Amino acid sequence: MREEILSGEESKRKQAEYFNQFYSCMVGLCLELNNTTQAIEYVERSKTRNLVEQILERDSKTIFPSDVFTRLETYRDEIAAGQYQIQNGKAENPKALAKHLQELRQQRNKLQDDYLRVGYGFKFDSFHATLDERTAIIEWYIVDDKILAFVITQKGEVTVWQSQSEDREALENWVNQYLQNYYNQNDRWHNSLGEELKKLASILHIEEILKQIPNTCDKLILIPHRFLHLFPLHALPVNQNSDNSLCLLDLFPGGVSNAPSCQLLQQIQKRDRPDFQFIFAIQNPTEDLNYTNLEVQVIQSYFNNSNVLKKSAATLTAINNSDLNTYHCTHFSCHGYFNLTNPGKSALILANAPVAGTPTKTDGEPYLNVRAGETHDLEKCLTLDKIFALKLEKCRLVTLSACETGLIDFKNTSDEYIGLPSGFLLAGSKAVVSSLWTVSDLSTAFLMMKFYENLQKRNNVSLALNQAQQWLRNLTTEEFEALLVKYQPQIEEIFAQIPEEKRPVERAILKRTRKRKPHPFAKPFYWAGFTATGL
Repeated sequence: MREEILSGEESKRKQAEYFNQFYSCMVGLCLELNNTTQAIEYVERSKTRNLVEQILERDSKTIFPSDVFTRLETYRDEIAAGQYQIQNGKAENPKALAKHLQELRQQRNKLQDDYLRVGYGFKFDSFHATLDERTAIIEWYIVDDKILAFVITQKGEVTVWQSQSEDREALENWVNQYLQNYYNQNDRWHNSLGEELKKLASILHIEEILKQIPNTCDKLILIPHRFLHLFPLHALPVNQNSDNSLCLLDLFPGGVSNAPSCQLLQQIQKRDRPDFQFIFAIQNPTEDLNYTNLEVQVIQSYFNNSNVLKKSAATLTAINNSDLNTYHCTHFSCHGYFNLTNPGKSALILANAPVAGTPTKTDGEPYLNVRAGETHDLEKCLTLDKIFALKLEKCRLVTLSACETGLIDFKNTSDEYIGLPSGFLLAGSKAVVSSLWTVSDLSTAFLMMKFYENLQKRNNVSLALNQAQQWLRNLTTEEFEALLVKYQPQIEEIFAQIPEEKRPVERAILKRTRKRKPHPFAKPFYWAGFTATGL
């Protein structure tokens, strides 16, 4: 049925929403029959379907041998031409043509599945064989009356943890309260984040799930489901009753990363990105992020070649005129915004985007209200819709050092992963680092500087990010003072560029931070907001 839809991805998503309950029932039935492998296959077939298919189509030249790619293209063109004839009443014998097209689809699917099974043809065993022996995966799946967590390792059978119905209800209540505090009572959300993560860890029974992972696994991949994508699962507390309370990322020295689905992991594994010397960066396009200039300046020093669009030069036109397909790393240090009602209009804010006053609305939703009194022209921003069209075929990493860049459309019941990270994964990047909330400019700058320093020592994005987060969390007040001394000339330059009437406020913020002891960035708000998606 999906193959017969010609009206676009939105129609496919609507169909997926309609049939989502069917997948949920099939997962439950498989578990009743003690067939865990088939259950996880249905979980996977319901998730990220459109994104998987789009990435497969975009990467087909590298995934398939050239002769196979040519044959798949021939099948695609012949099927599309036949569908057009049937739907427009131009087929001489519609029934015969429909039968022929079905045969062509079967031949195409068989040829494609011989090299990579996705979507309806996804087989867990082929993915399972690609797992490293030191890697474990936790894949969540939320149904009406319970929470499921599939634990996948290279050795042994897949195990599944199932919650009680009261846990499912508690999760729903927790999510609603968390989002209410985040959007309406931000101070309350900020101050209670640590305690709320403890509650989430208890609701998810994370310690019970971890017991199913062998001690030999030192790397963890988390595959959330629906609204679980919104939360820093890597920062869930464990051993809460112990004097030595740790976070999930402390338990896995090989790194903790996120993925939208096993199928996407399978495809991203095939992206060969050995080079990491050439960076493209956007630096402070709205000229109101005080520590961004220091952040990009330090990061730039780690690369042999760089192209940095600074401040007013960081326009959408300049990005379009840059050959992004030649860069190994793309770094956006700017404002970001997630549009909950229309995720395709989520955006990275660029120079020349702010508009004075309150413009008159027209059809097409051309304006974006980021904060009270601020309006931006979406035509001058890098929106998710525009990101989908980019080509980043040499890109190892996209870093979105901006607010809310990791949020997704959690209200979409089709199990699609729709947000800025999915756009950059589709564009070609092997990994995306993004944020789950409105982050601190100061702490983000030091986190990113340490993250890129770590990347020079190891080619592992999630591990480099985790270690940077642990470093920032444990940074002492004395160590922070030493960093301020080290970067004093740059920091004085930062304050010199701040409007004089705003300098006292900014200096007061820095002064308060310097007085927080013993660890000025210990709260999860400062270090836990960024996640690594992909490989």
